Amino acid sequence: MSNRSGRVCPVERAGSLDNRIRRWVQDPRKILGPYIREGMTALDIGCGPGFFTIDMAQMVGRSGRVIAADLQEGMLEKLRNKIRGTELEQRITLHKCPDSGIGVTDNADFALAFYMVHEIPNQQEFLSEIRSILKPNGQVLIVEPPFHVSKKAFEETIDKARDAGLAPVERPRVFLSKAVTLRRVPEE
Repeated sequence: MSNRSGRVCPVERAGSLDNRIRRWVQDPRKILGPYIREGMTALDIGCGPGFFTIDMAQMVGRSGRVIAADLQEGMLEKLRNKIRGTELEQRITLHKCPDSGIGVTDNADFALAFYMVHEIPNQQEFLSEIRSILKPNGQVLIVEPPFHVSKKAFEETIDKARDAGLAPVERPRVFLSKAVTLRRVPEE
């Protein structure tokens, strides 16, 4: 998840990632509702200030947990401040990604990569790492912004995901976005 490209959203712009207008346009519960169940372990890759993380933690309930992973300590600090002293603090594990990948050792039932895969220099490696993190039959939802990612580039990402052992399941509709749900293909 190296920042060599310089395309990672800076911490100073975190407010633009978490506001009421975005919540109305990209409602986390509507987007994630089909995938997240109580008791799951969910991974929010590139969690930023926690726009999806908070809802994910409520959706997994007391018996589940969310791993909020980000490359930038400043983003994790914003999320840490949001959950400090709440019951969600027990459900959310903050994880600082190394420059070389995601670096999560726990397995997840579900992973979310929202508006961030286009920032990854080596998508093949990244998607292979996601596959290794997912439990058998685990799913990942990849959502990309149309203004940064062309249809051709998005299809190339899906091809790389297939090569990494992730099979497309569906193309959910997410406002102003390109989206695909992928399932971990069992090893033969």
